[in-house]
Amino acid sequence: MSANPDFLAKRRKPVFKLPAGATDAHCHVFGPGAVFPYAPNRRYTPEDAPKEMLRALHDHLGISRAVIVQASCHGTDNRAMMDCLAWDPKRYRGVAIVDDTFTDGDYDKMHAAGVRGVRFNFIKHLGGTPDMDVFYKVIDRIKGRGWHVVLHLGGPDIIPNMETIRKLPLTFVIDHMGRVPAKDGLDQPPFKALMELAKLDNCWIKVCGAERIDFPPYDKAVPVARRILETIPDKVMWGTDFPHPNASHEADEADLVDLVPQFAPEADLQRRVLVDNPARLYEF
Repeated sequence: MSANPDFLAKRRKPVFKLPAGATDAHCHVFGPGAVFPYAPNRRYTPEDAPKEMLRALHDHLGISRAVIVQASCHGTDNRAMMDCLAWDPKRYRGVAIVDDTFTDGDYDKMHAAGVRGVRFNFIKHLGGTPDMDVFYKVIDRIKGRGWHVVLHLGGPDIIPNMETIRKLPLTFVIDHMGRVPAKDGLDQPPFKALMELAKLDNCWIKVCGAERIDFPPYDKAVPVARRILETIPDKVMWGTDFPHPNASHEADEADLVDLVPQFAPEADLQRRVLVDNPARLYEF
């Protein structure tokens, strides 16, 4: 299946020129459903957005590398993500969704393909807190592999889960700036809690998801991202979140690219967030 030819016609080119090696550290492939069916118990059914569409978008934006994050609509069937990794192993890395049925052989196969982490959703509309027995069993399986765990939390989920997160024995990555509502500013309790977690040596945060916490032109998201970058500049990554599942509005990725110099004006910081940090975590 190839990318929809009309798909890029509606998208402008960003003004900001991304540096060589720029990485989209948070994006998805969906289907195509006829080849890679969606999970029977999914909470939403996306439009197909296969690997060819993602590649076309990245070429359009000037993105060199990407981390394909398994989304909940595919559940623990990671085949669409794995298929994308196999398509161009130098360009792609992956984050899987797994449960306690996965064997050492399954993990070995995923590692060889370029998977470097697993993801758990704590978001209410995606099912809420995961089965914590499964969560801890998976953490035990991956902590010796050099993998990390990606935590998808909503702003109100941060404080109730602080102790669980603090005790994690491996690197953890928080998606979408913790999804703290940008309109509530830097003094809101969930953001202060996020910044408490940022003090931990094993905490990374993605400054993607401006479209999750704000509306265009995303000006309220900029101070949130800026504070995160000032706090942990060597443990921050950026991504497009394409194709924006369950979005509140249709985001143009060029707008998201053009936010980068607003929250990271310095060329050195841009390079760290876009190139060096993801290369270190994902072994590009």
